Parts: sequence; structure tokens; C-alpha cells
Amino acid sequence: MSRFYRLLEEMEGPLFLHVNTRWNREALNRLFFVLTLMGGATFCLGFSLLAGLFGHGAWSTAGWQSLAAVAVSHLPVAIAKRSAPRKRPYQVYPHANTGKRPLRDPSFPSGHTTAAFAMLTPWMMAQPLLIPLLLPIAFGVALSRVYFGLHYPSDTAAGALLGSVTALLVSFWIS
Repeated sequence: MSRFYRLLEEMEGPLFLHVNTRWNREALNRLFFVLTLMGGATFCLGFSLLAGLFGHGAWSTAGWQSLAAVAVSHLPVAIAKRSAPRKRPYQVYPHANTGKRPLRDPSFPSGHTTAAFAMLTPWMMAQPLLIPLLLPIAFGVALSRVYFGLHYPSDTAAGALLGSVTALLVSFWIS
């Protein structure tokens, strides 16, 4: 697996460094900080639970689907991080920008991105008119993880796919 990761680093390293070092601006720091918080498990689970409990009709269903999708999607994330560990980009590129407390667990796949897509996909399915609002938020969470030096673009792409697919599968189970 390390040979595969080295190949990925060669291909996506320049993109990672461009986003991580050249985009570093105070306004983006604030925006991406908020987005990265929105992709955290605590926010995703809490928001989904509240929507499930207090929403009505399709909104309640979307809340329960989101809650289940976030919870279920983190099982394969945990398995992947343990079975195919990948160093975080800031560990490979010492000059990368990071937050105050960079994570030390494996990088692949992005749990925040997985959670964001798992949480938001049921809402986009419940009301497609929300796609232009929610999809950029989900992609913003993914981009924030690269911006803060915690993930490669492929980590976030895998998280987006994993979160979306899990949410789609959960939607067949909870309808």
C-alpha cells in the first residue's frame, strides 16, 4: 500500500501544496475553520439527531437517515485507517500549514468529509432544491481538510464517495 500512497503523493502533492500554502489567508482561515467544524462527528450527529427528533415529515426522515449514515459510515473509515494507514500530508511535507493541534491518526480516508457527505446527502435527496446550497458546503468541508494540511485530495474524494454511498444505502433502509 505504501507504494500506492507514494504514487498518489507524486500526483496530488502539487495540488495539496498549492491549496495548503498559496491559499493561506486570514479570511479563508475563518471560513474553513467553520466548515471543518461542520464536518466533525459531534456536529453531524447532533444536528442530525435534532432534525430527526424535531423535524416534521420528510425533514424528520432526512434527520434520521443522516444520523444513521454518519454513524454507519464511520465503521469503514475506522477500518480503512487501521488496515491501510497513510501519513498525513503535514507529516510528509514539513513546511505545510496546519492548525494548532494537527491530528496524528492516519489520513485515509477523511472522516470529516465522510461525515459531511453522509449528513448532507439525505437532505439533498429530500429536497433537491437544496443541492446548490448543501453541495458546496460538503465540498467546502473536504477542501478545508486539505487547506489545513490534514488530508490529501484523494483522502477527501474517498470520504465524499463513502459518505454519499452510505447515505444512499441508508435511505433505502430508513424511508
